[in-house]
Parts: sequence; C-alpha cells; structure tokens
Amino acid sequence: MSDETNVLVVDDIEQNLAAIEALLARPGLRVLKAGSGTDALEMLLAHEVALALVDVQMPNMNGFELAELIRGSERTRSVPLIFLTAGAHEQAMSFRGYEAGAVDFLYKPLDAHVLRGKVEVFVALHTQKKQMARQLEELRQALNLNELFTAVLGHDLRNPLSAVMNGAGILLRGSQDERVIGTARRIQASTRRMARMVDQLLDVARIRTDGLALQMQDTDYASLCRGIVDELNEAYPEARVSLSVSDDVRGQADADRLSQVVSNLVGNAVQHGEPDHPVQLQVDGSQRERIRLCVRNRGAIPPEQLPHLFDAFHPGLASRRPGQGLGLGLYIVKKFVDAHGGSVQVRSHPATGTEFELELPRRGPAGEAGRCAG
Repeated sequence: MSDETNVLVVDDIEQNLAAIEALLARPGLRVLKAGSGTDALEMLLAHEVALALVDVQMPNMNGFELAELIRGSERTRSVPLIFLTAGAHEQAMSFRGYEAGAVDFLYKPLDAHVLRGKVEVFVALHTQKKQMARQLEELRQALNLNELFTAVLGHDLRNPLSAVMNGAGILLRGSQDERVIGTARRIQASTRRMARMVDQLLDVARIRTDGLALQMQDTDYASLCRGIVDELNEAYPEARVSLSVSDDVRGQADADRLSQVVSNLVGNAVQHGEPDHPVQLQVDGSQRERIRLCVRNRGAIPPEQLPHLFDAFHPGLASRRPGQGLGLGLYIVKKFVDAHGGSVQVRSHPATGTEFELELPRRGPAGEAGRCAG
C-alpha cells in the first residue's frame, strides 16, 4: 500500500494543472490531474484523496455542478473541496459555492504560499484520519482476540476444575483424618471460587461479543433464593444467611442468570460484611407488576467506590480482601438485571450497613427473551 497522499486538481486548462502540480510537488504528495468534471468523478472512484481543488468555470460541467455530484455519492461526499476561480469576489458566487459543499475559495492568480498552506492542512488531517482508522481497527482486532482467548480459556478450565472438585469430594467421604478433611474443604472452597471466576469470564466474553440471550420461563423466586441460601450456609456456616419472603413471588425470569445475580450479591455480602452480623435476603412480591429483592449486611462500601461499583474489572469490592475475585461480579449483576428490564441500586453507610435493592418485572421484557449486550 502506498504511503502517498493524493490531492485532486480539476481544471480544463492544461497549463493551470501543470502549474499547480509544480507548486505542490513534494515527496509523499501525489497530484492527480483531471481536465473535466467527468474525468474528476472517475478519479475519485478510483483513488482516495485528501482534498479536491476544483476550478469553477469549466465547460460542460462547471465546478458547482461537479461539487453537487461529489456530495451526492456516499464514497466521495466527505472529500473537502476548495474552489478556484478567476472571477470577481462576488457574494452570490461565494454563497453558491458554500452551499455546494466548498470549504474555501481561492482566487486566481493563486498565491503559492496560501495554496501550499491550505493544502498541507487538509493533507495532515487526512493522514491523522487514516492513522486513527488503523489504530481503531488494530484495537478492534485486539479486543476480539482477547475475548476469544477469554472464552476458550474459560471453557478449557472447566474439565480440570471438575476433576479437582470430585477429588476433594472423594477425600471428604473416604477419610477420617481431620487434617485431610480440612485440606479437602479448603480445596473445594478454592475450586468453587475459581469456578465462579471462570463463569464470570465466560459471561463477560458472551456479553461483549454477540450478547447473551436470556431464556425466560416461569420462576419461583422463593424456591430459587432458598436453594442459594442453603448452599451458602453450608459453604459458610458462620455466615448465617437469612431469607424472608412476602406475598406472591412468582414471575418470569431466566432462572440460571437470576441465580447468578442473587448468588453474586449474597456471596459478596457474606465475604465483605461484618462476621458478627447475619446477611439478610428479602424477596417481596407485594407489587403487582414487579418483584423486589434486597440483600443487606453490616459493613460499608467507601463512598468513592460507589459510582464505579458496577464497572467491569473495577477493583471495587474485590480490592477489600485479596484474592476474592476479578471485579466482574457486580458488572455481570448489572448487565443481567438490565437485560431483564429491571434496576439495581446500592445504599451504604457505616451506621446502617450496605443494601443492594433489585426490582425486576414480574413478566419478561415485552413478553420475550431479553438480550444482554456489552
């Protein structure tokens, strides 16, 4: 690919074309010459140009008519136009030229310094535009490669994690040695944490590429939340997670994604809350159209973290205790809740603790499966 930048000059007089070419000649700049409007259109279709210098007074097709045709084509409409004219400085001509898409007028005889200066401005702008387009394409490819790598890595980690989890389960069932049992439990806890990280990486990869479609179905929020609470109480006996349910809490949701939302929020509350105070999960179905979930724990989030709490890879809660996560859990919570057509809010104060409040529509988004996009 040539690094030369093209400038198109359109004039029906050959001597004018040769003179302008001589004035603009320098390494890296190529002057394309057209003796008529028709020739200019053909060159514009064949070449990318940084600027077109167009003579106004030409036979068959004058500069204004050529400009209208250039502006009417998707490929050429963004080409900057400077009109060249030997006519008088007439206001009506200037108005017509600017209406036709001109960025400037130059009057003959041309001042060589002015001509070079204006051309160099548009050449520099064109060069910057191409550089930005290349950088944007390189960034897009890098992001696609990174997301593909994340998805492949997450997928390939599942099998060895399952093997580790199964092995720890066999140790727990087959040994009476307290040291072995303690080690096996630590292995299971670490494996569960790593499995959550893998799931988060896969979810983020899906969200940021093709989107993640929700599979909406009739869901009993009480049964779903009870299963999560029982699992967390078994894994963290000291946490004492409590569940309260009021009124009818049946609705439409993607049960798997909703489970991830509740598990992330309650799991965060268990890990980052004060150990002497239980975590409370409340499910409220008193509203006709919406179901409300609240997760409360004692302990406060620093005020400076609250505005960025749902950002991807923001340290947030993960920074409060080393090794707890990737900073993706709350990002995924927000995306899944948004896809359901719901909302999530957080309130935190040292005196009252932290509360995450979710409101989800009892029916699915427009009665159809939602789509979670990055």
